[in-house]
Amino acid sequence: MAGASLLALFDDIASVLDDVAALTKVAAAKTGGVLGDDLALNAQQVAGVRASREWPVVWAVAKGSLRNKAILVPAALALSAFLPAAIGPLLVAGGLYLCLEGAEKVVERTAGPAAGGRDATRAAAAAQAPPDLAAAERDKVRGAIRTDFVLSAEITVLSLGVVAGRPLLEQVMVMVAIALLATAGVYGTVAAIVKFDDAGLWLSRFGGGRARLGRRLVAAAPWLMRGLTVVGTLAMFLVGGGLLVHADAAVHGWVAARLPPGALGHAVELGVYLTAGLLAGLAALAVLRPWQRRRARR
Repeated sequence: MAGASLLALFDDIASVLDDVAALTKVAAAKTGGVLGDDLALNAQQVAGVRASREWPVVWAVAKGSLRNKAILVPAALALSAFLPAAIGPLLVAGGLYLCLEGAEKVVERTAGPAAGGRDATRAAAAAQAPPDLAAAERDKVRGAIRTDFVLSAEITVLSLGVVAGRPLLEQVMVMVAIALLATAGVYGTVAAIVKFDDAGLWLSRFGGGRARLGRRLVAAAPWLMRGLTVVGTLAMFLVGGGLLVHADAAVHGWVAARLPPGALGHAVELGVYLTAGLLAGLAALAVLRPWQRRRARR
């Protein structure tokens, strides 16, 4: 009798694990686009760090990302159970933050540091003071962790949508699995990207084809990092604009009903998100700029 009960327990555990694996696969597919944006943004955020500090900075941001998810997963489960109406406004606030960050970068690059926001203010202050590399590194880590918080929140909410209505244990297991996989995948790839040039230098020490490949990698590294800066800024607008458009069911339905079929429709949809994110970011920057200038004068 005891043996039969034990076998039944093992069967129940196996059934739960099968369900968790299947749901995790669905959640991973649903969050794949956000993970791509997360990768581009975080690779851009940690670019420019001293070569000897690249991996420590990536590790610091990865630990911050795990802390973000340790806060977000139980918070999302609690909000889903007791205050589901709060999830939408919180995602809108996160989307506006990403749009604002992107707008600051665009304005700073097109109109010069004097027209920028927080990043420009910090850069101007740094130009007038002796360089403090440790402080600059801390600022970069904190900024990357703030950005990760918004993206992690979207990943968490998307995962929550997949497991809605399932037993609580399955919800927790799936969301924890997605959190760990997302963090390992994104920051493992970021760690490889920031060492792209070092890999090229290592290969160039050998002869023949490996040396040629190494020289090409070294030559391509600056272009890769500049490209990631552009892609990361675009990702801010795409994710932020997407959150804003999806927040209003009527607006999202109106946009979806007018999209052409196939790949063209997907491209148009991304264009809508990009435009919405850019306009929202510029509007938020215009509202906040007087406050930023007063703060910078203090």
